[in-house]
Amino acid sequence: MASIFKPVSVAIAAVIVFTPLLSGAAAAQSFRSEYTISFLGLTLARSKFDSSFEGDRFRVRGSMSSAGIAQIFDDTKGTVSASGRFSGTSPRPDGFVTNYVSGRKAKKTEIGFAGGNVSKVVNVPAPKKRGDDWVPVAKSDLRAVLDPLSATLVRADKPEQVCGRTVKMFDGEMRANLVLSYVSTGTVSIPGYSGEAVTCSARFVPVGGYRSGHKSIEYLKNRSKIAISFAPIGTTGVYAPVHATVGTQIGTITIRARNFEAVN
Repeated sequence: MASIFKPVSVAIAAVIVFTPLLSGAAAAQSFRSEYTISFLGLTLARSKFDSSFEGDRFRVRGSMSSAGIAQIFDDTKGTVSASGRFSGTSPRPDGFVTNYVSGRKAKKTEIGFAGGNVSKVVNVPAPKKRGDDWVPVAKSDLRAVLDPLSATLVRADKPEQVCGRTVKMFDGEMRANLVLSYVSTGTVSIPGYSGEAVTCSARFVPVGGYRSGHKSIEYLKNRSKIAISFAPIGTTGVYAPVHATVGTQIGTITIRARNFEAVN
């Protein structure tokens, strides 16, 4: 599964984990949620998350594994966690850690933050030596950025304000932006929520940490159609993705919330 999703890792990072990031209220709240990633109607991966929130603080822990036919070609299992707080309407991450094993290969990425900027990056194993076609990540590119989990947090007063923003993400290697634009409002119904949703289109803009001219990156940048639907969570003022589609060279990947529930 890692080989299937690596070319679009940053593009879908902001929507893989959607709904568990739900708080902003003063009282502590906890949630449990499940999601699927599919291609041509076939489920390729499933994920589960446990999240807790108190005041402006948030903490998320989750796991994801390949499923169905994807297990035959690329058996992958992993965990991910993030913590931080809100500063006004924006999340300010403290730390992010992901571990996964794909076949016999294991990888760990840890990102530390200070004052909204990246202060530490650890990749195990270390990335291989890059060629002349590699676009590096500049120090200035790591200011005021979010990890893939924190990037899913959206605070807004009304649906139309969810879009019209640029999400700056860093996954430990690639730095990219998702430029969100308003498309429409409508209704959705999933276990745990039935009501209004807003759909944004997303334009993928690579910034650094990738090979110039890479076909998958070029496709995402110039041709991919990405759409993300967000729904409000209670009266928290937080919107979370409940459905997304990402166009890739091999076809459209669909990410869908199966259910989410409060556990206290």
